[in-house]
Amino acid sequence: MNTTAGQAGEGRSLADRFGIAPDMVIMEIGYDDDVDEDLRDAIMEACGSDLVDEDTDEVVDAVLIWYREDDGDLVDLLVEAISPLAENGVVWLLTPKAGRPGHVDPSDIAESAPTAGLAQTSTVNAGKDWSAARLVTPKAARAKR
Repeated sequence: MNTTAGQAGEGRSLADRFGIAPDMVIMEIGYDDDVDEDLRDAIMEACGSDLVDEDTDEVVDAVLIWYREDDGDLVDLLVEAISPLAENGVVWLLTPKAGRPGHVDPSDIAESAPTAGLAQTSTVNAGKDWSAARLVTPKAARAKR
């Protein structure tokens, strides 16, 4: 289930590991001065446009959420994130790695994702200070949409 940069990411860019392709619309939530600018730049370069914010009216292909321990209710944030998400879209929940300020316990993600209607499929190394959990709508739920 877990994929680390060393296992699956060798020779692949950060954007490749996130499945970002040209012309995708990517929404970003939780931007602050501690985010990984290299990751943001790689994602924008891969999709060919700027990231949109949570006020967008567009249907989005992916959502990047920068989430720290004190950023509020994770379930509410995830529910908000899936509202504009395309049927086969993905949510990338980026959290500070263990030992970094704002670290989120993986059990919090494991409990919050299903409550919000999402399933965690993998985790990737998203840079020096961040890990990313890939969250998707379960196939059964997509069929009902």
